This record gives sequence, structure tokens and C-alpha cells, in this order.
Amino acid sequence: MSGLPANDLVCREVVELVSDYLEGALGERDRALFEEHLAMCDGCSAYLDQMRQTVSLAGALTPEALEPPYRARLMDAFRDWRRTRGPSPGT
Repeated sequence: MSGLPANDLVCREVVELVSDYLEGALGERDRALFEEHLAMCDGCSAYLDQMRQTVSLAGALTPEALEPPYRARLMDAFRDWRRTRGPSPGT
């Protein structure tokens, strides 16, 4: 995401970029700005740690691990979320 301002990132921007950071999708300059912000902001560092834990735990779940009523509620929530966002690019 090369459209970042040359100045420091603010916390809201860091939150918006966490997924790209975790996926290694930030360019070198943007990653450096992101990491510079993390070095100065305990709140954003904690948020990044929470997101890493969430990804790790979510990746450990299997559909079989969820009881049918919970699985159905989760599927409904994703359907509702997708419906409010509109179609994905390329669909």
C-alpha cells in the first residue's frame, strides 16, 4: 500500500493495515512505517499480538469442532456480512 503519507502512521491506520502486515503484503516503506509505529505504541503492539493469537486459534478450528447450532450461527453471520458488503471482486 504505497499511498501512505510520509509522516507517522496514526493508530487507526495501523489497525486498517494489520491484515496486510500479517500477510506480508505491505511494501518495504509501508512496513517500516508500520513497525516504527509499533515500536512507539504499546496499544497497537498489543492489538497486533491479539490479532496474531486470533489467527493462530482460528486456524486451529475445524468445522467438526463446532457443534451444529454454533456452526449454523457462524455461517448465518458470514452470509449476512457478505450480503451487506456486496459481491467480492471477480464474482
